[in-house]
Amino acid sequence: MALFFPRFQPRRVALTAVVLAGAFYCMSQYINMSSLPKSGLLAVLTASSGVVTQAVDPKWYPPSSNQVNNLTGVLHSEGVYGFIYNSSHTPDDKYGVYNWCNMPHARKKEYVKPSDDYELIYVEVIQRHHKRTPYAANAFPVESYRWDCNNQGLYYFGKPFDEGHNPPAQGYWSGFTSDINPFTPYGFVGSCQFPQISAGGLDDSWVHGKDLYEVYHDLLHFIPGRDEDWRSKVKFRVTNNQITSQVAGMFLNGMWQTTDSVPLLIQQADIDSLEPRYSCAVGKKLTNAIMSPSNREWQKHLTEGQILFDVLDDISGVPKDDQGFHVSFDHYYDNLSARQCHDKPLPCKLVDGKNSSTCVDQELAEAVFRMGQWEYSQMYRDAPASLAASFTSYGVWIAELASHLRGVMAGNRETLYLHNFAHDGPMSRVLSILQIDVMVWPGMGSEIVFELYKKGSSKSRDESSSSGEPGYYVRVLFGGKPLKSSNPSLGLMEMVPVETLLAYFDGLTGKDGNEVKGKCDGSIPT
Repeated sequence: MALFFPRFQPRRVALTAVVLAGAFYCMSQYINMSSLPKSGLLAVLTASSGVVTQAVDPKWYPPSSNQVNNLTGVLHSEGVYGFIYNSSHTPDDKYGVYNWCNMPHARKKEYVKPSDDYELIYVEVIQRHHKRTPYAANAFPVESYRWDCNNQGLYYFGKPFDEGHNPPAQGYWSGFTSDINPFTPYGFVGSCQFPQISAGGLDDSWVHGKDLYEVYHDLLHFIPGRDEDWRSKVKFRVTNNQITSQVAGMFLNGMWQTTDSVPLLIQQADIDSLEPRYSCAVGKKLTNAIMSPSNREWQKHLTEGQILFDVLDDISGVPKDDQGFHVSFDHYYDNLSARQCHDKPLPCKLVDGKNSSTCVDQELAEAVFRMGQWEYSQMYRDAPASLAASFTSYGVWIAELASHLRGVMAGNRETLYLHNFAHDGPMSRVLSILQIDVMVWPGMGSEIVFELYKKGSSKSRDESSSSGEPGYYVRVLFGGKPLKSSNPSLGLMEMVPVETLLAYFDGLTGKDGNEVKGKCDGSIPT
C-alpha cells in the first residue's frame, strides 16, 4: 500500500505554528485571568461592550520626581516655583501658570479644539470653590485685625413652589458683634463667616462661568445658547458645605446671565459622594497611616520642618500641643495663603495686644507654601497607599461619573453638561485616582474636565484618519490642558479610548461602584 506524503509547504507550516502558539498563549492568559479577582477581570475586559481589549493596569505608579515632591529642595530652596499666591489675576502671556488664588481653567483663548473627526457628546466638570476666608479652625487664637464681609450678603431662605403660597423676602446673613456677649470668638473678629466666599471669590466664580460658556457654546457650539432650553441639558451639583452654593450662584450668572431660580443637585449630608461624606473606615485608616510616623517620609518632613513650626508657633500664639496645627502644615498654609490672596498683611506677634516687630515675612510664608505642596503630593501621589486611600473614599463619585459616560453612549442620558462644585479634597482624590504625574495642591477654582467624544461619523468613516479608530474617546483636562498620568494605561489623557478609562475605574471600584462599600468596610481587599 502506497503511503501519501503531503507536499512540504514552509509558509503553511510557519503559519500553523504561529496559530498554535497564539492559541496556547491565549489559553494561558485565560487560565491566569480565571484566578484574578472580579476587579482584576474588569481591568482586562472592556467595561462597556464586553469584548477583550488591551489590558488595563489599575495598580499605583509613582509620580515623576519633580521640584514639588523633592523634600531636600523644599526645605532649602527659595520662592514657590513661580506659583502665584498674591492675586487672582494671571497675565494672559502667563496663563496656565499655577495660581493658588485663582487656578487656570479652560478658556476660549487657550482651548485646543480636537480634530473634526471627533464629535463632543458629553462634558462633566468638577471644580474647587473659589477663594474664601479661612476656616475658623485655621485661624490663630487671637488675630490682630478684623476680617469683614460687608460688601456682600449670603442669602438663605426657603421658597414654596406650589401655587397659593406667598413668596419669601430675600433674607441674607449680616454678621455683627454684640457688645453684650462676653465671649470672644476664636480667631478673626468680623462680619464674615469662616469660611465664606469673599467678594473677590464671587467675582472669580462669575468669570469662570463666563469663560466656560465661551468654550462650550461660543467655540464648540455644544451647550445650548442663553435664549434656548439650556435647563434640560445642563445640570449643576453642590456639596452640603454652603460655600459651594455661593460659588454656584455667581458661576450660573456668568454662564447664563440669569438671576432666575436654578436647581442645584445635592445628596443627603451623611452619604454625599461629592464632598465626600459617606463612611469609609478603610479609606480613613489609609489616609491616617500616610500622615503618621509609620510613614518615614511624612515623619522626616515633620522633623525637618520643626524649626518652621517653632517660629510660626511663637508668632501665632498657637499652642505646641495643638494637633490640628502640627500634624501637617495645612492650617498655617490656609491661614497665610488666604491673607495673601486678599491683599491682607502677613501676621505679627502680639505683645500686650499690639503688633510687635516679630512677623511672618514673605520668605517664611513661602517656606510654608512649599511644605504644603509637598504634603499634598505625598498624601495623594507619592505614598504607595495613596491610590487605595482615594479610590475607597471617592469611589462612589468615580462610579457615578462612569455611569454617566455609559448612559450617554447608550443614548439614555439627556444631560449634555454636568458641573460639580466641590473642594480641594475631592479634587485631590480625583487627581490621585487618575495618578497625575506631577501632583500639586489644587488651588482656588481649580477644575478637572472630562470630555466624551464620539469618533466614527459618516464623514470620518469615509475618510482615512490616523487619529484613532471609530469609537468613543475621553479627554481629561486639568488647568485647561490634557492631564498626564503616571499610569501607563492612561498616559497623556488626550483621546483615551473610553473602554480603557471605564475598565480602569471598574478595576478600582467595581462596575457601578459595587465594590466600594466592601472595600470601605474591609470585606473586599484593596
